[in-house]
Amino acid sequence: MFDLKLGHVAAWIKDRGFASVAIQLPEGLRVRAAEISDVLSRETGTDIIILGDPCYGACDLYTDYPSVADALVHFGHSRIPSMGDDPNVLYIPADMDLDVREAVLGALPRLGRRIGLLATVQYLRCLEQARSVIEESGRTALVGTGDSRVQHPGQVLGCNCTAAFDVVDEADCFLYIGEGDFHPLAAAFSIGKPIMVLNPVIGELRSVDEARDRILRRRFAAIVSARSAKSFLVIVCTKPGQNRSVLADRLIARIREKGLTAYKAVMNELSPQSLMAYSAEVFVCTACPRIAMDDAARYDRPIITPTELEVVLGDREWDDYVFDQITG
Repeated sequence: MFDLKLGHVAAWIKDRGFASVAIQLPEGLRVRAAEISDVLSRETGTDIIILGDPCYGACDLYTDYPSVADALVHFGHSRIPSMGDDPNVLYIPADMDLDVREAVLGALPRLGRRIGLLATVQYLRCLEQARSVIEESGRTALVGTGDSRVQHPGQVLGCNCTAAFDVVDEADCFLYIGEGDFHPLAAAFSIGKPIMVLNPVIGELRSVDEARDRILRRRFAAIVSARSAKSFLVIVCTKPGQNRSVLADRLIARIREKGLTAYKAVMNELSPQSLMAYSAEVFVCTACPRIAMDDAARYDRPIITPTELEVVLGDREWDDYVFDQITG
C-alpha cells in the first residue's frame, strides 16, 4: 500500500491555517480520493477540493490552484526542482516501504560487476537496500545524480534519465527498481547499457530489451512515413513542466528552412481527438516525449519527437537515434 502520509499532510494544513486545500492525484490514486478528503476534512476542518482533471506527473502541476483553494497537495510525485518551489504546495510521493534485499541477491548472477541503480520516487527507499546487497557481494553499486529536473539521486522520470547518464561510463549495467516499462524504457532508449527491471512488489526480474526493440521498430516506421511529408504541426503543451515553446520555435524555423510547411499549435491536453481536425501530415510533439513513444498507434498520422524530426529532416542519422528528454 502506498504511504500517503495523511498525518503529515494534516499537520502541514493545520500549521499554516489554510481554509481550503486542493488535492491533485494521478489516475492510480484516484480510488483513494474520497478517503483522503474524508481524513483531511475530519483532522483539519479544512475544505478539501478534489481536482478532477488528468494528472500525469509533477510536470502537470495544477499551478492555477489559487483560483480554487489556498494551497495544493500533489500526491504521487516528487517536486521538479527546475520548476521552482511554492511554499503553498506540498508534494507527497506516495512511497512504499518494501524489503528487496532477497530479490536483489537473487538478481546478482544476471548483473555485472559495476551496477547502476535507478528507481521511481515511490521505490527510492529500496535503493539503499540494493546498494548494501551489491556491495556486500564485492560488486560496485553506482547511484547517479540527475539534473535540475530530478530531485533525488538515482531517480528516473518517464522523460528524464540523467541520473543514469551521470554514472553510465562507470557502469556495466543498470538495475531499475519499480513496476512497469514506462520509466525504465526512458533509460533503455538512451544509455546503451543493459538494463534489468526488478519489480519490488512481486520480486520479478526481467529485461526490457524486447519492449525497447519493439518500440524502436515502430519509431523507425514513423520516421520513414514522415520523410515524405510536406506539412508539419508542431505542438506546444501549456502544462508547466512540459512547455517547450522555445524548442518548438526552433523546430518550426528548421522545417521552413527545408522548404516545408510548419504550423504551431498550443494546447493543454493532447489526444487523437484534439488533433484530428488539423490537415498537417505529421505531428511533432514537444510535450511529454512518451506521447509519441507510447501512444502513437492511437493517432491517425505519424506523431514524432523533436529528435526524430532531426532524423526526418536529415540533421541526424538513424544510427545516432536518441530518446527525446525534457531536461532541467
